[in-house]
Amino acid sequence: MPKGIPAAVPDDGLTTRQRRHQPVLAIHTGPGKGKSTAAFGMGLRAWNQGFDVAVFQFVKSAKWKVGEEAAFRALGALHEQTGAGGPVEWHKMGEGWSWARKSGTEQDHAAAARAGWREIVRRLNEQRHHFYILDEFTYPLEWGWVDVAEVVATLQDRPGRQHVVITGRRAPQPLIDAADMVTEMTKVKHPMDAGRKGQRGIEW
Repeated sequence: MPKGIPAAVPDDGLTTRQRRHQPVLAIHTGPGKGKSTAAFGMGLRAWNQGFDVAVFQFVKSAKWKVGEEAAFRALGALHEQTGAGGPVEWHKMGEGWSWARKSGTEQDHAAAARAGWREIVRRLNEQRHHFYILDEFTYPLEWGWVDVAEVVATLQDRPGRQHVVITGRRAPQPLIDAADMVTEMTKVKHPMDAGRKGQRGIEW
């Protein structure tokens, strides 16, 4: 798509303006680093346009101090104080759940994931936000905690012009098929391959 010009224009009866303003469902998946980072970069663009931005983290522990969270909360405060950008909400689903050791059973974590998804559905139906980031949401789908078919149907039928970005490895094929934009992050090389742990300013 050089210079932002589509390779082909569909015969769908829509004007260029109508086509441009359709809501986008984007998926960032694959084994490489940068899926969430890219989504948060899109969130920064949305904030700068004055969009109402909401982030829902599904895997990272609620106790982790995520750098992007601090930055987005500061932008939300800036909006409240000066009117710059747009409002921001950041939600960590329950206590967080992942491959790390957590309190509670898998059933508890699954119930929390489903509750988080129900809250997102409610907000989509209300058209509460303009831009959603569902960070690492592919994992509850992969683990069977949230029904893939229900998610796809809800996102396809969402009202208005609500953009949704979903991150995480192994995105299910039905979700990929329903998306407007899919990016796969491919790992070529990573410090952990050489036995180096994550470090501040790089991993968080």
